[in-house]
Amino acid sequence: MTSDEPTQVSSRSDDDSQPPRPTEQSGTLARSAFRRGARLASLPLGFAGRATLGLGKRIGGAPAEAVTEQMQQRAAEQLFRVLGDLKGGAMKFGQALSLFEAVMPEDVAAPYRAQLARLQDSAPPMPTSRVHAVLARELGPGWRADFVEFDPLPAAAASIGQVHRAVWKDGRQVAVKVQYPGADEALRSDLRQIGRLSKVFAPLAGGMDVKALVDELTERVNEELDYRLEAKHQQAAALGFADHAEFAVPNVLANTARVLVSEWVEGVPLSTAVDLPDNERNEIALRYVRFLFAGPSTVGLLHADPHPGNYKITPDGRLGVIDFGLVARLPDGLPPAMGRILRIAKAGDAEQMLAGLAREGFITEDVDPNDLFDYLAPFVEPAAVAEFQFDRDWMRAQFNRVRDPNASGGVAFKLNLPPSYLLIHRVWLGGLAVLSQLNAKAGFAGVLEEYLPGYAEDSDEDGLEVE
Repeated sequence: MTSDEPTQVSSRSDDDSQPPRPTEQSGTLARSAFRRGARLASLPLGFAGRATLGLGKRIGGAPAEAVTEQMQQRAAEQLFRVLGDLKGGAMKFGQALSLFEAVMPEDVAAPYRAQLARLQDSAPPMPTSRVHAVLARELGPGWRADFVEFDPLPAAAASIGQVHRAVWKDGRQVAVKVQYPGADEALRSDLRQIGRLSKVFAPLAGGMDVKALVDELTERVNEELDYRLEAKHQQAAALGFADHAEFAVPNVLANTARVLVSEWVEGVPLSTAVDLPDNERNEIALRYVRFLFAGPSTVGLLHADPHPGNYKITPDGRLGVIDFGLVARLPDGLPPAMGRILRIAKAGDAEQMLAGLAREGFITEDVDPNDLFDYLAPFVEPAAVAEFQFDRDWMRAQFNRVRDPNASGGVAFKLNLPPSYLLIHRVWLGGLAVLSQLNAKAGFAGVLEEYLPGYAEDSDEDGLEVE
């Protein structure tokens, strides 16, 4: 890079000479809310149909276990096909499910695990003609002159856009991220529909609060759709982590609102770490946690979409980070109060922990400090030991416990999540879920001591006094 800023290409999307909007058949996302809603509704309806089919097979003498396995596999394949084909908010919802599949009951999660993982970067692609049309509209009719080579087949396809591998005009290998035509309308339409059908979709989510999940996704739609904002954040991270021993963030070379060109990151998906030997798996898992906490202190940005599809393991063992569509801007780093409260909780001081949470706006009514401590203690557990073993059983137990209205005197209904902590909370829970999926044993406490302000024992501002 010869400049700290990527090339800003003027978008031609408002040109009156553009051809008419393409139809769904020619590759754009379906714009009809009715049609998209009908496809989404086919998921629960499909389950009912398979249950009827399964009953017929059992009457015909097929073993119940075999029938159940076949039904689950077909349901999982239909889930990938419908959410993947629709892309947009439907696939975004599926990606969120893939992140939190660790909290689902095993009999629910197992059949869907592989299919949900495919939604992270392997959706059915849009036709090459549509890709070229977007590039011409965004980069200009001479867009091919910017590339020595351009692979017409996508290297990855996700909810908002797909990525093509290419060679930039200066010879560098690059990733070209192209937004699907109609992605904005499709995102909003799908999320509205899923919100309305939240109770119907609950079985797919293993009991998660689908409405709350959809509300959060909806809140962030505009940021993820604007590749100019993503380019700004990615380039800031690329400069901040340049030549880093642990992390690789690609430089941005050019962008418009709907196309982003950045250096190619070679590697395999983070999810493949689950198959590595224990020491290698634990090392890359710890590197993942370190990146999440290092971002705010190093570049003032918290990467707020922690699902494994956004990370690669590079050939030299670094962690490549390839998507900055959703970040929390924290120019002063993570709030020191967060570290101080966590340190107080680890020390077992329930009264001081309650006082600290109240000052930060987490407490909405009278709460017994011992009930609060009992409720939060398991989440403090990974920070209380030198190394903690994460697994699906632990994550599932915490999820079930916090959703129990009677747990710890019903304290869950007396807590509030301040807006400034919304994305921090998402990353915290999402990071724990990924560590549990990887079955990682990691020194979580050491990362907090290094990167979380206020957590280290020798912090100058201990904040233990009750005001």
